[in-house]
Amino acid sequence: MKSAVETLTPTRVKLTVEVPYEELKPRIAEAYKTIAKQIQVPGFRAGKVPSRLIDQRVGRGYVLETAINEGMNTYYQAAVTENDIVPLSRPEVEITETPSAETEGEGQLAFQVEIDIRPSIELPEYKGLEVTVDATEAGEADIEKALDDLRGRFGTLKAIERPAADQDFITLDLTASVDGEEVDSATGLSYQVGTGTMLEGMDEAVTGLSAGEDATFETKLAGGEHAGAAAQVKVTVTAVKERELPEANDDFAQLASEFDTMDELRESLAKDAAESKVMEQGVAARDLVLDKLMELVEVPVPESVITEQVEQHFEQGSHTEGEEHDTEEHRAEVSENTAKAFKNEIVLDAVAEAEKIGVAQSELIDYIVQTAGQYGMDPNQFAQMLDGAGQVPMLVGEVRRRKALAKVLELAVVTDTHGNVVDLSSFVSAEGDEEGESASSASSASSASSASSASAASAK
Repeated sequence: MKSAVETLTPTRVKLTVEVPYEELKPRIAEAYKTIAKQIQVPGFRAGKVPSRLIDQRVGRGYVLETAINEGMNTYYQAAVTENDIVPLSRPEVEITETPSAETEGEGQLAFQVEIDIRPSIELPEYKGLEVTVDATEAGEADIEKALDDLRGRFGTLKAIERPAADQDFITLDLTASVDGEEVDSATGLSYQVGTGTMLEGMDEAVTGLSAGEDATFETKLAGGEHAGAAAQVKVTVTAVKERELPEANDDFAQLASEFDTMDELRESLAKDAAESKVMEQGVAARDLVLDKLMELVEVPVPESVITEQVEQHFEQGSHTEGEEHDTEEHRAEVSENTAKAFKNEIVLDAVAEAEKIGVAQSELIDYIVQTAGQYGMDPNQFAQMLDGAGQVPMLVGEVRRRKALAKVLELAVVTDTHGNVVDLSSFVSAEGDEEGESASSASSASSASSASSASAASAK
């Protein structure tokens, strides 16, 4: 088999593939066997029909077509490997030559394939990027907030006889109507005023209501068969409660922590607050470093990548969101985010290659556990689901890119707005800057999905 590649654009190529008749012969023989099992000829058992009778019954051209269709993907994948390209779109195949159906041994299979590919880039100098983050330092207010949050976890709710205010806890009943017809109702719901976790307009409606009072407000329903519909909601407050916090003393320190005294607890909270500030600076620096790196390189984005991701986004969203979900502005936003994510992947993969970054099995497991927690899933079940869907290489790629970005941040020069150098070593370490045995080769999300589509190549 011979193959050649012609570059059409930085993200699209044409493959020309030629398969001589001798290489097709095993496929043709298999095609005869397959067809022999599918046809019935008097005097012959299934699968034992001679080739000459198959030619008479269905024609040799059909046999050749079967052989070509069965072998096309293998020849295509071999050409992709031979030319070291990574497909990102479904291949568009055109057969330009087939073996002669009249004379055995004459002719060859020749076809052309146009595909979008993963672009190659020239990696810019990423060492020593300079960024500035806000100067920040944990103060007494941060310690008091952390202490109040901890006290809140051990607080108790006490019924009060006054109008509901921000952060109060209320018990309520509600009824939702659309065009005057009741569509939903609930009683005995608990809600903390000001959290915005129920219906839009709820906080404004219940603020100032005492137990036994009600209010009606306009909103859009968030779920159910009437999701997105404009509704009138009547809410009745049945109880108002406020949280009583335990006194911050040594007894509380012993109850809520491993420490014996409040001084020791406050010292620990101060340390945690300082680390939290470093994490805030680290996140800001990481984003700034990535933005600065991306400014130094042009990455062409195949239109098919954007189109596929946009359509997938709105196809999934149509099941959960209202009619206003699919708008021109939203499509533009998704397109922009898709292009940005694709460019980030290409550049960070290049950094990972340059730095010879691998992914240890322990790092992959940690990432799976962390991601499973975000979805509220058992890590083992989540891992099995990923493996079954063939998504493990994609996750390896994500971990590898995260480590690559951590490496760029480690090599950057980060200062705060006061001109002080910021030590982000602890943040970089937390981001996964550890060397390890590679668990698998990296693969971007777009490459993984497109490679799966590309494997379905067949003669057209």
